[in-house]
Formats: sequence, C-alpha cells, structure tokens
Amino acid sequence: MGGGNNAENDSQKNMQYHQPISGCCRSHSYPETNYTPGGKWIKGLTHDRLGVFVGGHFDAVNLGAVLFAERIDDDKHIQMVYWSAPGRSKPGFDEVMKLDKKEWKEAKKGLSFGPSWVRETNHWLKVHLKLPSDWDKKYERIQFEFDPSCEAMIFETDGNPLQGITGSNGGDRRVDFIIPKDARHKGELDIVIEVSCNEMFGVSGIGAPDPNRYFTLNSADLVVPNQEAWRLLWDFTTLRELVDDLPGNSILQNLCLVTANKIMNTFDIHDPERTIKECRKIAEDVFGEGWDAKGADIYKEGLGKGKKAQVWGIGNCHIDTAWLWPFSVTQQKAARSWSTQIDLMERYPEHRFATSSAQQFKWVEQLYPKLHERIKEKVKTGQFQLVGGSWVENDSNMPSGEALARQMIYGQRYFRSRFGVTSKVAWLPDSFGLSGALPQLIRGAGMENFFTQKLSWNNVNTFPHSTFNWVGLDGTQVICHMTPVDTYTAQATVADVRRGIWNHKNLESSDTGLLAFGNGDGGGGPLNKMLENLRRIRATGNEHRELPVVSMGESVDDFYDDIHKHTDEGKALPVWRGELYLEFHRGTYTSHGSIKKGNRHSETLMRDVEYLATLASLLKPEKYSYPKDTIDTCWEKVLLNQFHDVLPGSAIGMVYVDAEQNYAEVARDGRKMIHDALSVLIDDSKGITAPMPYKDYKASGGQLAAVNTLDFPRLETVMLPVTGSSEKTVALDGGWVQPSKKGDRVFAVVGAQGRSIGGVETPNLDDGVGATGKHAPRQLQFALDETINPPCPALQTDDGSFVLKNASVEFKISKGRVVSLVDRELGRELIPGGATGGLVMFERDTPPNWDAWDTEIHHLETSKPLEFSNLKVHESGPLRASLVADIAYGQSKIWVEISLDATSATTQANSRPYIRFDAKVDWHERHKFLKFELPLDIHSDIAYYECAFGWVSRPTHRNTTQEAAKFEVCGHRYADLSEFGYGVALLTESKYGYATTGNVMRVSLLRGPTSPDNEQDQGEHQFSWAVLPHKGHFFESDVVKAAYAFNSPLPIRHVSSSNTESLLHTPPFRVEGAPSVILDTVKRGDDDDFSGSSTDKTLVLRLYEAYGGHARPNIRIAKYIKVHKALITNLLEEEIEEVKLIGPESAEEGCSIPLSMRGFQVVTVKLFLEDTADGAP
Repeated sequence: MGGGNNAENDSQKNMQYHQPISGCCRSHSYPETNYTPGGKWIKGLTHDRLGVFVGGHFDAVNLGAVLFAERIDDDKHIQMVYWSAPGRSKPGFDEVMKLDKKEWKEAKKGLSFGPSWVRETNHWLKVHLKLPSDWDKKYERIQFEFDPSCEAMIFETDGNPLQGITGSNGGDRRVDFIIPKDARHKGELDIVIEVSCNEMFGVSGIGAPDPNRYFTLNSADLVVPNQEAWRLLWDFTTLRELVDDLPGNSILQNLCLVTANKIMNTFDIHDPERTIKECRKIAEDVFGEGWDAKGADIYKEGLGKGKKAQVWGIGNCHIDTAWLWPFSVTQQKAARSWSTQIDLMERYPEHRFATSSAQQFKWVEQLYPKLHERIKEKVKTGQFQLVGGSWVENDSNMPSGEALARQMIYGQRYFRSRFGVTSKVAWLPDSFGLSGALPQLIRGAGMENFFTQKLSWNNVNTFPHSTFNWVGLDGTQVICHMTPVDTYTAQATVADVRRGIWNHKNLESSDTGLLAFGNGDGGGGPLNKMLENLRRIRATGNEHRELPVVSMGESVDDFYDDIHKHTDEGKALPVWRGELYLEFHRGTYTSHGSIKKGNRHSETLMRDVEYLATLASLLKPEKYSYPKDTIDTCWEKVLLNQFHDVLPGSAIGMVYVDAEQNYAEVARDGRKMIHDALSVLIDDSKGITAPMPYKDYKASGGQLAAVNTLDFPRLETVMLPVTGSSEKTVALDGGWVQPSKKGDRVFAVVGAQGRSIGGVETPNLDDGVGATGKHAPRQLQFALDETINPPCPALQTDDGSFVLKNASVEFKISKGRVVSLVDRELGRELIPGGATGGLVMFERDTPPNWDAWDTEIHHLETSKPLEFSNLKVHESGPLRASLVADIAYGQSKIWVEISLDATSATTQANSRPYIRFDAKVDWHERHKFLKFELPLDIHSDIAYYECAFGWVSRPTHRNTTQEAAKFEVCGHRYADLSEFGYGVALLTESKYGYATTGNVMRVSLLRGPTSPDNEQDQGEHQFSWAVLPHKGHFFESDVVKAAYAFNSPLPIRHVSSSNTESLLHTPPFRVEGAPSVILDTVKRGDDDDFSGSSTDKTLVLRLYEAYGGHARPNIRIAKYIKVHKALITNLLEEEIEEVKLIGPESAEEGCSIPLSMRGFQVVTVKLFLEDTADGAP
C-alpha cells in the first residue's frame, strides 16, 4: 500500500502473472497469486516518524543538514567594532555615529552584552562585510546571520532602519538579514547594529527582571541558505500541520501523511539537489501542480463565481506599550517590528499589516524619521493599515469617560495629521474587559467596527459570540468581531486557519473569521515562514474542500465591509448589550494603588485645567493664551499611562518609575496652568496651600474665593491651614469656622455656585438662611442640632464605644468594628443586628497564575476582620467631628481618621452627610488583600457601579455561573446598593475594585502581588473612601454629584481687597431642567489657532446623561460669552447638526441651547464665539 512502513512495496517480483482471460475488457491483469506479507498500515508509526525529518538526533542525515550551502565567520570577511552606551541611556543613531574612533572596541562572536537594564543596556556595532567573489553569481540568496541572543536593529549607514533581529532559539527567532543586490554586486556592505539587552518578552518573562542577565553574540556569520531546501522545509511543515490538525482518517489527512512519508523516503542526504526537487514535486499531490510558481497569485485561484474566502489573514504586531519592559524599549520594538514588516511587504506582495497606537507612531516619527517616511508610503499603498484610532491600546475599565474619548480623539487626530487616514476599526484585542460606554465613543470617533478577543480567556464561562452587534449603555451599536482563532498573535498554522471557522460561534449569520497573525506582545509581527505557510494552506484549500479557504491581500476594513454586506448591515447578527466583562484578571482593579490614584487625580486635574484655561483665554485674551501644547502634552502622558498593562498594575517595576514620573509632571504642569489661569482671572490672588496667620484670613477688605469647577452649587466644610489661632467657633466673612484641637487648621463652611469663581458664600446662622439660598438647618446640622446637649458630635460612651453623630446620621464603632449606622431623621438602622463592618484582610490572595493580574474567588474564604485600635476623639465639632485609630497587622501599619461634617454631601434636598475615612498605610504584606466592607440592612438583587459616562448594574447573588464570576468588579467613583426608598453608596477618590455580595458592600484597597513586580505596592499609601447613606433609591439620590465633589476638593484662594470685583460670580454655563445631565468638559476647540494669527474662537462642551433616562436639558450661556453659532458634533468636532440658539429672556441673561438626550447619551456641543466679549461680571 502506498505510504507503507518499509521497502516491501517492491515485492511485485514475488507475484505470479498469467495471460489475460480471453474476452476480458481490461488492458492489464490482476495478479492471480500474492506472496507478500501484507498487513494493515500502522498509521501511528508513520505519523510519529514525521518528527525526525528536520533537526534532532538525526540532524546530520536529515533535511536540516542541507539548509545552508555556505557559512563563514572569519575576520577576512566579517569585521566588527562595538560601543556600549552607559547605564540605561539610549542614544540615537546620529549621536552614536559622532563618537570618536577611539571609543570603539573590536567585537567577535562570543561577545557578552549586559547586564540587562542596569549597566550598558544598549550596544552599537559597526559591521563591515566582505563577500566571497564567487557568491554573487553562484547563489540565489546571501544572508548575514546575526544572533545576539536578544533583540537588535540593523541600520544602513545613513541611519535608515532596515529590520529587526530577535535572537535565541524560540519560535520568534529572526536572525537573517538578506544582503541587498547592489551590495552583492559590489562585494561588500557596511551596516550598523543596535543591540538591546532584552528578549522578546523582556528579561525574565513575567517574573521580576534579573538585573544580572547577560546575552551572548552567538552568531555573526555570512551564510548561503539553500533556498530550495528551505522551501521543502516549509512544504513539509505545512503537510505535518495538516496531518496533526485535520480530523483523523479524513481523505486529506491521510493524503498528507502519505505525501509526507514519501518525501522522507525520497530525500537522500547524498544527493540533495536532485531529491529535494523530487520531494517538492511529491508535495504537489497536496498543494496542486505548479502552485509555487504562482506566488501571491495563489490567492486569486480556487474560488468559483460568487464564492469567498472564509478566513481572512491580516498581519498584526501587538506591541505592548510597556509591560515586561519600559517605555523606552517599546520605542525600539516599534521600529524593529515595523521596519521588518516593510521588508516582508517587498518580498510578499499579498502581505497586509495592521497596527494601532498613535503613541508608538509618534515615537517612531521622533526617533526614526526615515522609517516614518517609509511607513507613510506603505500606508498610501494600503499595505500598512492604521487601526484602533486610539493613542494606545488602553485599559477600558478604569479610565473616565472623557479619558476614553481622548484616547480616540488624540489617536485619530494624529493619524489624520501624519497619514491623512482615519481609522475605521477600533482595536483592543488585549484589554481586560470592555466598558459599555465604548460603542458610543467608537461611533463618535468615526468608527463603526470593533475588534477584540480577550474574553476568550474567561475562566468560568465561554462567551457565546464571535461576530455580533455590541450595543452600549445608551443603545449605540458597533459590529464586534471577537476572532474565533482566540488570539491576536496567531502563528498562521493550519490549526489557526481551521479554528477561524470551527470555533466560530455565529456561522448561522456570519461565516468569516479574521486571522490576526504574527508574533506579538513583545512585537516582531509576522515571520516569512508564516507567509510561506499561508500560501501552502491556501494552495491546499484550492485543491481540497476539507480545509477552510484563507485569503490574503485584503485589509481589516475590507473584512468588516464584507460583514456589513452579508449581514444586511448587521441586522442578521445577534446582539450583546452592555459591558464585555472579562472573567479573569480581576486583581487589576486594585494592583499598584499609586497608579490608580495618579490616574484618577490626573483626570480630575485635566478637567479643571481645561475649564479654567478656557475661561482665562476667553475673558482675558489680552493677558492669557490658551496653553494648548502643554495641555496636549499632559493628556498624552495620562493616556500613555492608561495602557492596558500599565494602569492595571501588571507591568514590571521599572515601568512604574516612568509612569509615576509622568504623573508628577502632569501634576506640576497642571497646577501651574491652573495658577496661571486663576492669576489672570482673579488678579492678586493666591492659593491657600501653606499655613497662613489666622489674622490674614480676616484681613480688612480681603476675602476668600471658592473655585468651583463643577456645574452644581456646593456648600461644604473645608480645611484651611493656619498659624496662631486659639479661638473656638468664630466668624469669618459672615460665616463660621471651627479651629482644630491642635490649632494648625480651621474648618470653615463655604459655598459656591456651580462653575463659579467667587467670594466664599457662608451661611448666616442668625437668620437660618445662607447666601446660597439653602436652608442652614439642613446644611449645618452640628451647629443647629438641639438634640445634642451639650453639642459634642464626637464622643466616647460609657461602654467604650465611639460615636459620631449629627441631626441626620449617627455612626458607632464598638470593640474596633462598625456596629451601627443610623439615619436619625428616619430612625432607620442600616447595619443588620449582630453584623459588623470595617477593614478586613483576606489572607490568601494566591491565584494559580498571573499574580498581579488575578484574584480568584477562593480568596474570599480566608477573611480576617481587623479592629480599629487606640481610638480617640480627634475633632469635636461643631463643623467637623472625627476619630483617629490605628491597626497593626503583620509587618504593616494603618492609620485612619474617620470624620463626619456638619454639611451634607450636596445641596440637594434630603442629602445626608457622608462618613469619611482617610487612611495612611505603611504596607508590607505579600499575597494578601485589604478591603473595607460594610453589611447593610438593604435587599436588592443588583448593585450599581459608576463606569465611563454612566453606570453598570451587576448582581449581588450567584444564581448562575455568569453571576458568580463577577465576585470582583470594576467601578469608578461610587458603588451603590439601593432598595425602594433608601440606599447606601461607597465613594472613593482613587480605588476601582468593588464587590457587593448579598447585602455586604466592599471596596478593595491594597494587594501584595510579587510578579512581575516583586515590590508592588510595598511602602506608604494615602487614600480615602466614604459611606454615603441616602434617602430614596439610587435613581432619586445625589450619589453622582456627591462622588464628583468627593473627587474634587473645593479650592479656596485669598483675594486682596482691590480685586474682589473681578470674581466670576455668574457661571458661564448652566445646565437647566435636567438634574441627571452632567456638564463634564469645557475646553477650547481642537482646531482653534492659538498663535494669534486667527481671530476664530470656538469652545467645546461635553455633556452626558448620568442615570439612564431621557432628558431635555437647556444649556444657559452667560451673556458675557458671545455665541453666534452652535453645532452638535462628534468627538472629532465634526458637524452633525446645527442647533438653534434661543435668545435671552432678560437683559441679565445670555442665550440658551435646548437639547434632547437619551439615557447615557454623550453630546458634544461646539460653540462659535464672536471676537468681542463684555468681560465677566
């Protein structure tokens, strides 16, 4: 039988033949006798044999022995010198080439590079190659094989990057540089190589980097590959993959096994040239006659009229902007990867390459300008496709709505400005869950398609779809393709191609899958062997219908256009509504607490910067120019840190040194921009950051100014640092203050209108009504609570318990635990009898894998309640009462101040004060999880968590595995548990991990992973959270506004007596008639000219509906803002429709803009301003 196991196929000599029977119609006879041994073909043995055709023990006699015809490494033909950059410095090409010749040392194979990222991280080599004179005409190809066992980049001598190098022996190995034709003719070549001491995946994988890791120059050889032998190797590789992955005992699978076995029998190490040709001819039994000569045209064959390919191949190079390497290494990875892909495009015309992340393109533009120009040419030809439309491939759980919008705004604007291209496909294949806000933002940024795949990592439930309509919070939809190949770094194997169809979950409505192939995470992209393999897989598919047909040469856009066409614009597709929750990597909501804090605080700071800078540029244009460049730089740093392995806390420690520096620079520049804007808006004013003598606060004629950047009024208790005060409750500008017990600060009740910069409005307790028109009995409950006699809102009871209380709430700690929270107005106890709340340590946070990423459900089985100890009354009211306590656990120490203010959370009717916890933690725990928990006498099957531009509800029970999988979830500034008539919210200023299990609410505070950063979160932390009880359900509450205010402390400035008239008492913008609509962003238009050469002025308002219902807000614009046109735009500030301006109803008012909004809708309004302004009143 063909494909047998030995030479007995030649046993025809043992058969006896007879003359044909007269009259038989056959031209030959079937032998009458048979003396061969016969027997069943032992298929398994033949299959096992395939593993010894290349390499291994038999390398000297198999195909591997003839893959190279020549190899030389002597000094006559290869001369090298090297220079090592000091430390982690990364000098550019031009700088290195200016070095004196004396700086360079002779280099040879065996040279050691390193240690990694400590001393001499980057090394440069000048290489002179002298080719043997007969090689040019004798051989098809000549290569320089350079293997430093790490990554490297080859440059031309003018600094043009040619290609990347990936050393070592892994599947990502790429060490061959093809000598150009002109150099072959010339007989010599000079190149420059930059060597970086890291592998594709950093230095030590997902462990902490080894600071003593060295790399060795294993190869620096001129070699001649036997190209026909390599082609046979690729033939055999594809055949073997077909054998391994096709269904057992299928016709094609057996044919491939027989063919591969024939090839092994035919190959002769002593006659390789002849037998390799014969072997390749045998391979045509599977691939088709003459298939190889067709090259890229193989993709034009095999499909009849009206037929289409089922799997669409697109080269892809997922480069983590930082992960197991710092940002600086990513800059090199991008250049290495993309230059290599351009080289492959020249050799494989069908190759199309898609990549995202405008930040990486900007780095290449700045550091490798020649490569940037080559990329631009390939973008024009369509071979290099820009996808994603975002600044980086960001995390999408934790960034605010505005930050997610800015990811796309900055990404799309960069792609347009440099390449004239707008991405059409959003691209987040590796983000750890996807916010339901994304579909609306994706559409708003000019895209209607989305690619991802991370939910294939779910560790509880299998996500049910591959191609579907993803509908977001507000009802906006995008077509989402979650590749059935289940990876964005496919290796272009037969298994990958087949998985693109057999693993597709929606073949009833869409029958195509996207194969995103190429080495990724650490970059690299497709290898030539992948492109060769795909050609052979397509050739097989053209001949045999047992294999899905794979196509090459189309773009990602083409793939989605095909889906739109064949699903009637998505009408035939299934629908998934709401967030795409990843049932994995739940620890990333908490890991690296300082980065979470930096993100939240930076987002808040940038909102304030843009608002105040906008006002200053409009109202004082002669003194102030909008700092667009600085604002853009700050935003780019914030967006960079939102990369999906940085903000989640899953990168090595070195990354966070850079990330913390980014946040420090944003804080520095942001505070300066606010100072500059306020100095113009309020002449001769200064921020109160350092203690002032108390008498200066009360200086004659001067006053305090509150800067309220939020769009609702505020009346709050603030802290002012002082020196020299010993008074008790005393008047300040007609209001009231409370000195602290230590005398180093005073607490003052201050108020401010929404979006105002005005004199502090403090209530007058004599008449019971403050300057804001709000009733003081509601707002100043300590001072007016006659039930407290004497007024002592912080006290220790006879049984040793500690109590904070005012007219609305009462909070009690007994034996170190929270035992009572009472709404005094309603007489309702919120803590169930016998239950306690407080800090709790989960003592075994030990996920099976992915330490910094994961926390698993079993950690909840190891809880240890912690007790507040050394409790003391710290402040006794009447404006603020507080307790202080500490907790010792293991090697860690926790200090907490627990406070209750006289003022309510907001000025909304029936608002309650919140109980605030300010913690300082010296953390030295490993694999433990610190949380705050509070059991509540509230019953609800769902809890609400803030997400980008809205909220998401999640179950509090575990009826199904889908619900049980959500034992730890992401939220932003609040989480809320409500039933009819009442609810309680947790507020945070820097935390993102929450859980509500039954009636117990938790907020996650600190973890202690040791990989990939073995010092993660060790050291000091400061953070705050609060418990906010509220009358009425969440939908009736002030939770959203309270969370905004909790994250935006009300800044106070001191203004001299001569400039109090310059205060901005009248808000420039107000949202009327829709309490659920938030004016989140006020900024100048992105296309405004701030150089002074143009008088065109625009400003942009971005609003969203926060509770999930229809609203009809009216935007009231102050009369000193002169608007002559208003547009509704997309996120890119492109016109959707013009809206009508309604004239003022009185001389004191400005115009208004009526809007109609659906639940969770985000609306961008662009105002065109007249060149004159009346000035702010």
